[in-house]
Amino acid sequence: MKYTATLLLVAGFAVLVAGQFRCPEKDGQYEDEEQCDKYYNCVDGEAEEMLCDDGLVFDSFKRGSHKCDHQANVECEERTLLQPPQGNTECRRKNGFFEHPVESNCHMFVTCIDGQANYNQCPAKLVFDEKSGVCAWPENVNRVGCVREEALDDGFVCPKEKQFSRDGNTEAHPRYPHPDCQKFYICLNGVTPREHGCALGEVYNADTKQCDAPENVEDCADFYDDHPLVGKQKEVGDRTVFKSE
Repeated sequence: MKYTATLLLVAGFAVLVAGQFRCPEKDGQYEDEEQCDKYYNCVDGEAEEMLCDDGLVFDSFKRGSHKCDHQANVECEERTLLQPPQGNTECRRKNGFFEHPVESNCHMFVTCIDGQANYNQCPAKLVFDEKSGVCAWPENVNRVGCVREEALDDGFVCPKEKQFSRDGNTEAHPRYPHPDCQKFYICLNGVTPREHGCALGEVYNADTKQCDAPENVEDCADFYDDHPLVGKQKEVGDRTVFKSE
């Protein structure tokens, strides 16, 4: 019985030794065989166990002393284990690029740096691919139920109907009138709304889709009548002046 217990003790010690990382002759940083965000810093044959910041993984091919990088940039292969997540409601892990919390919102994604979330938007017609960490064509990304609808703070959403130029071609960045005569909307690639404005003294002409003089736009003819800097023109002697004068 005593002999058996001794054998078990020796066997356990052998497993422990086999599981310990042994430094190569050359000093440096070396990956763990099982955990992708764990590595060992070897100095004079002594190994110090290290962890990348949560969300980053170790890349032995990366130059420099800091070899941790985003998961999308590293092939972990068989090193499938990771440390427990330390994220929050917006960031699943403290660092990385993640899908928008709303699953149907495929064109936006979250960039997390040390737990701080920043929301980003893919260009028109592209969706975010978390695996590669970049925006890609929908047919190359396995995401379903995507709905792209972008709105400005005032509620404006780009109309789904295409707008055509005088020569019959589809407008790449169509323009639309704004309730404020001096302003107008531009829909980048037909889906991303932006607010723009005409120069002081001009209004947007929905017929020509250009900025124009107020007298050429019936609904905005008196837009500047009470403006302190522009105002309506008036006759003073033999001169035509503005209110500001």
